Amino acid sequence: MHSIATILLMILNFVWWVVIIHAVMSWLINFDVINLRQRFVYTVWSTLNRLTEPLYRPIRSILPPMGGLDLAPLVLLFGIIALQVLISNNLTGPAYY
Repeated sequence: MHSIATILLMILNFVWWVVIIHAVMSWLINFDVINLRQRFVYTVWSTLNRLTEPLYRPIRSILPPMGGLDLAPLVLLFGIIALQVLISNNLTGPAYY
């Protein structure tokens, strides 16, 4: 059971970083620090959008409109933290230090 918990925690950690990178990249694009007309930037951006949109869509359908402020990444990050705590407390067993 410990190996399943470790795999789940690694997947959640990967999703955490994808969401963080997507948020930072969206800020950089909105403040014109990086440009979507560059091929590499566009490729990374479209890949991150394809990875995060299925996760954001159900959250956005529940959240009320905030006038341009997207709280879906923040809610998703809190959800990931909650899942990590649940998995580490319930599936890994007692911690031995």
